[in-house]
Amino acid sequence: MDTTRKFFPCFVLTMTFLFFFQNGLYGQNLYKLSMTLDDVVETAREQSQSALIAKHNFLANYWQFRSYKAKLLPSLNLGASLGQYNRSISALQNSETGEYNYVVNNNMNNSLTLSVDQEVALTGGRLSLITSLNRLDQFSSQNPVTYNSQPVKINYSQPIKAYNSLKWEKTIEPLSYEKAKREYMERLEEINLNAVTLFFAVLSAQIELDMALKNVENTELSLEIAKERYKIGTISRNDVLSLNLRLVNSRLDIGDRELDLELAKLNLRTYLGFNENTDIELILPESTPELNLLYQDVYNRSIKNSSYALQNELLVLNAEQSVAQAKSTTGLQANFFANFGLNQRGKNLSIAYSNPMDQEVIGLSLSLPILDWGMGKGNVKLAKSREEVVKAQVEQSMTQYKQDVLIKVMQFNKLNEQCNISLQADSIAKLSFEIANERFKNGSITVIELNTAQNDMKSAASRYVADIGNYWKNYYTIRKLSLYDYLEKQEIDVDFDLLTDN
Repeated sequence: MDTTRKFFPCFVLTMTFLFFFQNGLYGQNLYKLSMTLDDVVETAREQSQSALIAKHNFLANYWQFRSYKAKLLPSLNLGASLGQYNRSISALQNSETGEYNYVVNNNMNNSLTLSVDQEVALTGGRLSLITSLNRLDQFSSQNPVTYNSQPVKINYSQPIKAYNSLKWEKTIEPLSYEKAKREYMERLEEINLNAVTLFFAVLSAQIELDMALKNVENTELSLEIAKERYKIGTISRNDVLSLNLRLVNSRLDIGDRELDLELAKLNLRTYLGFNENTDIELILPESTPELNLLYQDVYNRSIKNSSYALQNELLVLNAEQSVAQAKSTTGLQANFFANFGLNQRGKNLSIAYSNPMDQEVIGLSLSLPILDWGMGKGNVKLAKSREEVVKAQVEQSMTQYKQDVLIKVMQFNKLNEQCNISLQADSIAKLSFEIANERFKNGSITVIELNTAQNDMKSAASRYVADIGNYWKNYYTIRKLSLYDYLEKQEIDVDFDLLTDN
């Protein structure tokens, strides 16, 4: 029992020490970071997960484009067939009598082929330069080893009236890669826009909490004044109870606003890639730049710089490609082929490469569907109908796009004036509340009028932050549309060489 009594105080002291030590460490590790709007935007572009995803999406398109470019270049190919051993009994027909006799096969075949192949984008043909060597070992023959060489051979194959996929790729792939570049820049601007939205969500939550704390402070002071006035009979007990209820509700509101602020900070911290030990304090922009944008300028830049116009162009090209592919499958099909080269055979390599004989093969293969019950014609009609649908959809989309750009420019141009008015309203509401508070002390106004002035002050402060947030969100939306920085007066660009080298 005595031992337990001695141990218990030590245990309590130890746990208390550990508790405060841990809290001390936590407090020391908490890193406070003050950030402006530009800081938040830059951090989001550099280290957010969204930026990393955007980068790798672009790199996937980059390597797809590299693969396409490699397809246009000559390819060097090595083929080998090694150790093909055959021991079997096969039926062999006598060329003079027509009789079949069974013969025993016991041989091994080895071959090696080296070729340079080139796709011809203009015509859709294929050109190959080939050299090959074959060795046949016949284990049951008097001449056990035979070589067959082709020192050089040129092959060319040319489809006639066929679908030339490489020709279409030569038109589509560069546009697709350019579209991928613009989409990457647009994704970065989308990241900027998301960061701005989260930035002002935190500021709005901070303003709401500050106003809630101010409400409690002001209501406590007003309640003390009301109690004194109640004692001398200048206000009713109902007014005192009304202020008391307002104080209770204001204290409850603080808890809600604190939770909203923590959630908003958590969302921003997570988006920027910071851990829970970083406490971000945001600095409200002091003013908004005086910008007046012209609709035609924004629209022209959006068509020139953004991926939207390229997307429409690719939609039409893909539809035209489908029509060309459908047409190529109807009617007469032909394929021209030719090869020229040298070959020789012999018991050893020196003989196999001596005095080679020339060889030539030229031919034309034809195919003509006699009766397909209109399937080919139907496929062409279907492809043409889809092409017309795509063109109509693109035209309709362009009309809607123009309207959207016009609305966004009009909204933005109104916001700067609106921010100035909101700032004036905020200053007036604060002054009005100070006057109302003094008048309440003197007994000139009622509790209801005081509450109204307090609510007006809260609404004006919230509206001011909301309007500044809307200004910057609309600005970054227009930046994304046009890929143009209207503050720096320059086009938005990315060093893609540096991006693809990393």
